[in-house]
Amino acid sequence: MFIKLTKEQQQKMISDIQTFFSQERCEEISEFSAERVLDFAKESLAPHFYNAAITDVKHVVEQQYASMEDEILTLERPIK
Repeated sequence: MFIKLTKEQQQKMISDIQTFFSQERCEEISEFSAERVLDFAKESLAPHFYNAAITDVKHVVEQQYASMEDEILTLERPIK
């Protein structure tokens, strides 16, 4: 998978998953089980979020480009 996490980030996420299961499902899961949940999220879910972010960025860049293009056109001088 193309997602690179630091050891600290991964450990924090594993801890967060364990906390979620404990608080929301009243289940205690091992670090290994939480790591498997994280692997599933990275492999199956993260690409959807990544692609949505790319679409959002593309939209923002297109808006900025259109704005720049409009500003550049205001610099044109009339030719007599």
